[in-house]
Amino acid sequence: MVEFRVLPDTPEAAAMAGPAASRFEHASGRPWIVGRWERESVVSATCGRDRVVLFGPADTTPDELERVLARVRSVRELDALCGRLAGCFHLVASIDGRVRVQGAVSAARQVFHTSLGGVTVAAAAPMSLPGDHRVDEELLAARLVAPWPPWPIGETPLWTGIEAVPAGCYLEIGPDGRGRPVRWWTPPEPHLPLADGARRVRRALRDAVAVRARGVKTISADLSGGMDSTSLCFLAAGEADRLVTTRWEAADRADEDRHWARLAAEDLPSAEHLVLARDTAPTWFDGIAEPGPDPDVEGPFAWIRTRARLVHQARRVAAAGSASHLTGHGGDELFLGNPLNLHTLARTRGGGAVRHLRAYRAMYRWRLLPSVRALLNRDTFGGWLAASADTLTDPIREVGGAPAFGWGIAYRLPPWATADAAGAARTLFRRVGASGVEPLAPLRGQHAALQDARLCGDTIRRVDRLTSREGVAWHAPFVDDRVIEAALAVRLSDTTMPDRYKPALSAAMAGTVPARILGRATKSEYSADAYDSLRRHRADLLGLCGDDMRLVRLGLVDPAALRAVLEAPPPSSLTLMPLISTFACETWLRAVERDRVPHPSTGGPRCP
Repeated sequence: MVEFRVLPDTPEAAAMAGPAASRFEHASGRPWIVGRWERESVVSATCGRDRVVLFGPADTTPDELERVLARVRSVRELDALCGRLAGCFHLVASIDGRVRVQGAVSAARQVFHTSLGGVTVAAAAPMSLPGDHRVDEELLAARLVAPWPPWPIGETPLWTGIEAVPAGCYLEIGPDGRGRPVRWWTPPEPHLPLADGARRVRRALRDAVAVRARGVKTISADLSGGMDSTSLCFLAAGEADRLVTTRWEAADRADEDRHWARLAAEDLPSAEHLVLARDTAPTWFDGIAEPGPDPDVEGPFAWIRTRARLVHQARRVAAAGSASHLTGHGGDELFLGNPLNLHTLARTRGGGAVRHLRAYRAMYRWRLLPSVRALLNRDTFGGWLAASADTLTDPIREVGGAPAFGWGIAYRLPPWATADAAGAARTLFRRVGASGVEPLAPLRGQHAALQDARLCGDTIRRVDRLTSREGVAWHAPFVDDRVIEAALAVRLSDTTMPDRYKPALSAAMAGTVPARILGRATKSEYSADAYDSLRRHRADLLGLCGDDMRLVRLGLVDPAALRAVLEAPPPSSLTLMPLISTFACETWLRAVERDRVPHPSTGGPRCP
């Protein structure tokens, strides 16, 4: 686990360094990077007064970094280095008196910053930043939106006075100590034919796994039975000395993942395969009311329902000798065909998009005229975001009827959100929409893919913080910068047909993953686990909905309406999704309170 604070080379900033287990210094001798990190997770180099440090898996060496430093004359000239390195890392550089602090495109490595007395300080986590920071209650109301609020609302830090570096940007801090975001990355045009795109995806994934396996005796990986985790396992088997795989036993006895995972295990005979059995492993929502020894107060944790399972899994792979674990999360976000691409295809291919539309209409039972009207939608991203405010309290719509080709899915507040919560969320959606905010990509499907990849990366960063306490780093190679670029560069017409399951990934893994496994065209769902876990942990969840519920104190949740859903769950698991965001917010507020800082209703918490 890496925790650090980055300071400009000024006397005022030096006073903000504080005590630290490890540090790098400016050429002046003043503190530059302070914090704590494992030595093996860092690559650094110095050339004269210039220096650069990379935290995390990165396909480079000190010698290469020194050669780069000898050539560049500004932090901007590091774009080429950042654009070719495999891995997932923070880059911090000091060149000619200017500092560059950069994370990952996916937010799996994020940079936060604040300004004190005109001096910008950056960090890998909000908790590492100095100052008196309070919870923004309007933003908290929007975090109740299910499944998670859209970008950029979902990425805005909940602590006042703290900002996150925008997607595709780095933070530049000048000699005067003032910082500003600078764009260095934009998504690629989707121009590559499937065969060419598959080769690029294969190379990017192979390099992403190789950089994590380098110098590691044992590596572990998910082997759920899905194509994403299976692909990583076969790549890791070719790179690591020893591979340990893990699979969760599902509640549904008809779960297809079990069959496909067994097939993959047969083709990985030298690996050790762990099955995390239901009778000994935590289920969803297990221990949700327990704070844990070191609560993460950055913000609500999107995977709160599986927190105990992640810790259990980390302990099991650590006992098996692994300190690095690969997860297949991020594959769905990048490689599943997205209906939003139809909006682009209708404009770029005209009649050539008819075949795609016909296939999606058959799959989702869309009516023709509503489908055509949706394709004609010309909303800007800001206009769509502002208009989404008007539908936040509409009922959740099941599949069928009419498509929506806006900039994302239909976001909804739960029925237990109060009128005050709805009002605050609507106000925020409209204000951000009217601010001139631009999408993550000019194409709607690419924007949606990047938003989902960033949510995945953000969550993986939080998971890594959790599992690192057990001695295991958590890696999601699918959301590495080079893999994201490769996936987005494949032609939309080759990846959008719904009768082909993840065509770019399937083609990329041909020859690496056995053909009988790549032939899978289905995906399991886990509603059985959701309902079973709700029954098991109903008492714990209801206990969080008592008179002292923090969201009730803030006037954001109607506890009676929430308890009614827990006591009589609805028949569709889709309507259970808002429970996740609600309990993520509630457990986070309790963690903030337990961190010995004031509650927002009594003056606001401070970021520790």
